[in-house]
Amino acid sequence: MAGSPSSPEAPWPVRKVNAEVKGWIQRLGSLWVEGQLTQVNMKPTWKLSYLTLRDTESETSVQLTASTSLLKGMVSPLKDGDRVIVHGRPAFYEGRGSFSLWVTEIRPVGIGELLARIEALRSQLAREGLFDPARKRRLPYLPQRVGLITGRGSAAERDVLSVAKDRWPAVDFRVINTAVQGATAVPQILEALSLLDADPTVDVIIIARGGGSVEDLLPFSEEALQRAVAAAGTPVVSAIGHEPDNPVLDNVADLRAATPTDAAKRVVPDVAEERALVAEARTRMAAALRGWVQRERQGLAAMRSRPVLADPLTPITRRREEVQRARAMMRRDVRVLLDRETARVAALRSQVSALGPANTLARGYSVVQVVPRDGSDPEVVMSIDQAPPGSQLRIRVADGSITAAGMSTTPAD
Repeated sequence: MAGSPSSPEAPWPVRKVNAEVKGWIQRLGSLWVEGQLTQVNMKPTWKLSYLTLRDTESETSVQLTASTSLLKGMVSPLKDGDRVIVHGRPAFYEGRGSFSLWVTEIRPVGIGELLARIEALRSQLAREGLFDPARKRRLPYLPQRVGLITGRGSAAERDVLSVAKDRWPAVDFRVINTAVQGATAVPQILEALSLLDADPTVDVIIIARGGGSVEDLLPFSEEALQRAVAAAGTPVVSAIGHEPDNPVLDNVADLRAATPTDAAKRVVPDVAEERALVAEARTRMAAALRGWVQRERQGLAAMRSRPVLADPLTPITRRREEVQRARAMMRRDVRVLLDRETARVAALRSQVSALGPANTLARGYSVVQVVPRDGSDPEVVMSIDQAPPGSQLRIRVADGSITAAGMSTTPAD
């Protein structure tokens, strides 16, 4: 029957299933496991004690079984919240079908070792660029809604809400209460961060917790939380502990606040200060406007005091006088030119008249024209050939004309 596969026709009984599982688990051998104790059930009269070891970054746990004498031999008694490393062998109890680690050694994780691990993680994330200022997102000037992740009823919650309300009474918060220390803190904070980051009305997220020991603040240096904050689309503000406290979250968050109170001041503007700034700006703008108006008035008065603006017609009057003088000069010049040319024309006319036919005729000369028989215009006789004997002649004298006939012609000597 051992090793035979199960089937509907040949199913395994429960005892075989548990026996097979026990065999598989026992083959794992001894293991070293690290986690945080959440339950320590031990009584001096018990032979065995039972503990729960939880993963620091998820809702995962494993049951531990240890000899009570082993726990009594610890230098410091174990308590809930302790970070420990255990060495044990996986055990499966066939009778009740339960799994646990049978612990043979428990080592508390010291503060020095925890701090060394934190610094190692800090260096690793820095090399990956998660601390780079270039990837830091700017906080909104006036957030519509602020997401707050903090412990229920904690001083950090009261400080953030009261300071924010005092600064801006209309500010709206969406608060999600989670564990802020212990093994359940990181899973709850991760879930709250996911919810707030998915809310479109939340403009900024504050993760706040008051001061505490190194162990108390360990959840805010866990790697899973750092990567979730780096991947969030909403700006995240780290407000963990007091000024000296410096979990890794301070380096990854978009803004590190020294305290929860400081976070409220950095996220929510002070309405009184803003109103004072607005009043001051209005005063400065009014003074600047008055100064500008005064300067413009002075400039306008200076322009109006100029002669050209005191009597706007002055340039026109001056130009009119210049035009009139120019016209008078032009008329004078034209008259002089006309007189000169008139005298010249008269002189030429006198010369022409003296040389003209009328004056010649007046001196006793005459003009002889031959009248052609074809009725055309008379022609001045210039040669004897034009007026043969018998030709009809027209003789013009100073006071008229004479009609005659040519009797004969005599050539010149």
